[in-house]
Parts: sequence; C-alpha cells; structure tokens
Amino acid sequence: MNESTPAPTPSTHWEPGALPSLARMESYPWLVVGTVCIGAFMGQLDASIAQLVLPTLQTTFRSSLADVSWVALAYLLVLASTLPIFGRLADIYGRKLLYTGGFLVFILGSGLCGFAHSLAILIAARVLQAIGAGLLQANSVAIITAAAGPQRRGRAIGIQGAAQAVGLSLGPALGGLLIQAIGWRWVFWINVPAGIIGTILGWFVLPRTEGMHLHDRGFDWLGAWLLTPALALVLIALSEAPSWGLASPLFIGSATAGIALIVVFVLHQRRAKPPLIDLTLFKSHAFSAGNLAGLISYGLLFGVFLLVPFALEGGYHDAPFAAGLRLATIPIALGIVAPFAGALSDKLGPRWLTAVGMIIAAVSLAGLAFALDGAPGSLIAVTAMLALFGVGQGLFTSPNNSAIMGAAPMHRLGAAGGVLNVTRTLGTSLGVAVASSLLSWAIASYGTFRDTLDAPRSVLLIGIHDVLFVFAVLALVAAGISVLRGREEAIDEAHREEIALIERSGGV
Repeated sequence: MNESTPAPTPSTHWEPGALPSLARMESYPWLVVGTVCIGAFMGQLDASIAQLVLPTLQTTFRSSLADVSWVALAYLLVLASTLPIFGRLADIYGRKLLYTGGFLVFILGSGLCGFAHSLAILIAARVLQAIGAGLLQANSVAIITAAAGPQRRGRAIGIQGAAQAVGLSLGPALGGLLIQAIGWRWVFWINVPAGIIGTILGWFVLPRTEGMHLHDRGFDWLGAWLLTPALALVLIALSEAPSWGLASPLFIGSATAGIALIVVFVLHQRRAKPPLIDLTLFKSHAFSAGNLAGLISYGLLFGVFLLVPFALEGGYHDAPFAAGLRLATIPIALGIVAPFAGALSDKLGPRWLTAVGMIIAAVSLAGLAFALDGAPGSLIAVTAMLALFGVGQGLFTSPNNSAIMGAAPMHRLGAAGGVLNVTRTLGTSLGVAVASSLLSWAIASYGTFRDTLDAPRSVLLIGIHDVLFVFAVLALVAAGISVLRGREEAIDEAHREEIALIERSGGV
C-alpha cells in the first residue's frame, strides 16, 4: 500500500454500508439528508421543549427552582462538553456507528425521562439523553457533506438548518399542548417513535465512513476528562449560589475548583497535539470578540426561554399550550429575520448589524419587563416584545457567526466551527444557570419567599422584571463588544462559501 492510499481502519469493517438498492438510486444523497434531518429536528425540538416543562416539573416534584433547572442544565452541560469529543471520535471510529448509536442512546434516555418518579432520576436520564444528542449533533454535518458532495452541499446543509429551525420553533407549542392534553411525561416519550424511525433509517440509509487514516487517530483524552468537570463545577456554583450563599464553603470550593480546572484545561490545550479545542484561534481579536458576544446572546436567548414560562403560567395563569404559543414567537421571528440578516451582512459587514441586533434585544427585554404586570390586557404587548426579541436575535446571530468564521483562516474553518458550537452550547447553559440564580435572588429580596413555588404572583413578576433588566444591560454589553470587534477584512469567494456552509449547519 503506497503512502497516498488511505489505510483501512476498524470502522471500515464495523460499519455496514447502505442498502445497495438505495445507494444506487439517483436521489440517494437526499435520502441521507432526510435521515440526518430527523436527528437535527429532534435535537432542537428537545432543546426548546424542555424549558416549557420546568414550571410543571417544579410543581410535580415540589422542588426549588435551582434544583429543577438542572433538568435543562444537565442536558446542556453534557452537550457542550461532549460535542468536541464525539466529533473527534467519529473521525476515528466511524460516523455512521456513532450516529446510529446516538439515536439508540437518545431513545433510551427519553424513555427513562418519561418513567422518572423523582427529580434525581429525571436529571440522570437527561444526562443519558444529552449523550445521545451529542452523538447525533457532532456527526450530522460531516455525514451530509460527504454524501451530498460539493455540488449539492450548500443546499443539503440548508435543508438541515431548516429542520433545526422548525424543531426549535415547534418545541414550545408542541410541549405546551402535550403537557396540557396528556401530561408532562409525553414531552419526553414523543422522542421515542421518532428516534426508532431515525435509527432504522440511519442503519440502512447512511453510507459507510470512508477515507480515514490511521495516523489521524490521536485523541486528547486528558482534555476530555478536564473539560466536563470544569464546566460542571462552574455551573453548579452559579445555579446553587442563592441557596448556598456567596460566602459558603460549598460555593467558594465549587467555583474555585471549576476555575482551576478551566485554567489547567487551557494550559493543556496549548500543548496537546491534536487539541480538543484549538485555542490559537482566539489570538484573533475579531474571533474572540465574536465568540464572547455570541456567548452572551445565546445566554440571553435561553435565559428568556427559562423565565417566560414562569411569567406566563405563574403570573398570568396561562395554560401551558398558550404559553408555548407565545414563547414560539421568539424562534419564529429569529428564523424569519436571520437569513435576510446574513445576506445583508455580506454587503454591509457584520459589525453594525450585530450591534443593532443586540440593541433591539436590549430594548425588547426592557419593554418586556415593563409589560409583565399580570393584567390580561398586557399579553399583547408581552407577545410583541417576545417577537421583537426574536428579531434582534435574528439580526445578530447570522452576521455574528459569519464574522467569527471570517476571522479564521481558510484551512482552519472546521476547528473554528467546532469552537462556535461549543460557545453556542456553553452560552445556553450559562443562560439557564444565571437566569435561575438571579430569579431566586430577586424573589428572596422581596420578603421571606424562598422560591417561585411559594412566591405570590406579584412578587414572581417583579422578580422576573428585575432579571430582564439585568439581561437588557448584558445585551448592551454584547452590542458594545460587537462595535469594538474591529474592521472586517475582505473575504474571498471560496472562503465566503465555506463560511456560509458551516454557518447554515449550526442552526440557531
């Protein structure tokens, strides 16, 4: 075997190919895209549906807001820490194996979530569910890219992005309908039949992973073992701070240990070959500023996803379905505006579009805070402010992602896309943790109330009002970072095409 011939790897033998009758079809690449879209849809549906179920879970298990928020946090934490790990392992052991295995793990986790009879079991099942989601999300773009080829790649990834947008938009309304009609357990059980279909299709439709080399099989196991506990300790400290107290040994110990592990992780990544996360990309000011602003943006988005169901169901006595419909205005507006903003940023550049997007988000958050007075007549204004927030996020997200990828060299776009995915998922995790802690603190500051469970409606709405104002300030900080990101450099056409493909693959 000469040096230019790809050496066979175990995955060549472990992975079956697609059914020959399917692989010979002219439409076969689109069958692959459709199969991957099932996982893309499920992942985003579950990310948005889980926020709506938190008020119901808090009442069901009589738990604190800090505890019940871990139903969302555990999922997001595991997803953030496993995406870079599973992406690399898929290159080593085969994408089809890990992708179809991800469906099976996701199905098992979803089923166990529905059968959970305690909050601890539910959180543990969500961890398992997130591992399955990580296996799916880490491999989807690579599978589509290989199957579609360069001529159809952009269209194929665009279809996957559309599936993600539909899942994110449908999640709140579908979750509310399920909770109201047949109970919260079906929020998780609904994943099982879809997952079974995805597993069967994945096994028979997806192609065998080709073109892997033995010399590429290095993996940074130490980095993987450092990343998860580092993120977990920081998030635990943030979410439990109201109940532990900032001066408590538990908070100080968790926060200190988490920060120390992050420092060790960063130092290790600078020496690791290959690193789990390519930190040298952050030498670019534009890349660093874009990721920091994006981190805040995603945190605000999922922080609002956590706060609004409590405001609508607890403050207005909205039924879960009605609350879900109002909450869905955010991803719908975002999905409508984002493509136009992306096209506009190609002509005007991302700097001022991202800044304006975050300013609109700040205005909408302040407006939402004023509108939340508990009176039925204010629900129109509340819904309008939620839609305006989605508009601001839509103006920001696509141009910011494009600016991040444009700041990376052409030959390192894959690594930059991996950093972008980690930033997105870490931001959502921090948003849930910070929103939960700030709301608990705000409620406690207005009396002897310990949580959203025992706080009267007026106090609950005032607490959410205060948190939204903090979020509005953070949106202005993100706007300032966007302005200060610096002048964008000219991007050639090939670079622009690759950026657009990776950007579309990331969904929201």
